[in-house]
Amino acid sequence: MNKLIKNPEEEIAQLLSSLGQSARVQIVFIIAEQEACVCHLEALLDIRQARISQHLMALRKAGFVSTRRDGRHVYYRLAKPELIHFLHQAAEILQITTESLQKLANKTDINCVCPRCKPELDAKAVCRPNPPTDKN
Repeated sequence: MNKLIKNPEEEIAQLLSSLGQSARVQIVFIIAEQEACVCHLEALLDIRQARISQHLMALRKAGFVSTRRDGRHVYYRLAKPELIHFLHQAAEILQITTESLQKLANKTDINCVCPRCKPELDAKAVCRPNPPTDKN
């Protein structure tokens, strides 16, 4: 027997383990709608860039995420679209509404200066979320 071939239960457990953190689930919902760069995810999720990169690395290693480079920007997209269907089915089992799931992917009030959010800016610039402003 080939030791590289896993049992079905091991493969399913690995899939669940790869998605086992809420930030990863959020990332999957976001990039299922449209590809995104790390700074866009950082602005949407309010998580440090280093942590987002770790989550993306785990998702890439699992084969769920693929990348596209455009100048200095790396864009992440869902490599396996059937994954979003799996998450919708999980939500249905948990009686989570479709509207609740849509809120994950469609956040609109973000402070992001990536080329996706601000196409008028120089696309060659490194994108970074704008720092919060003091309102004193």
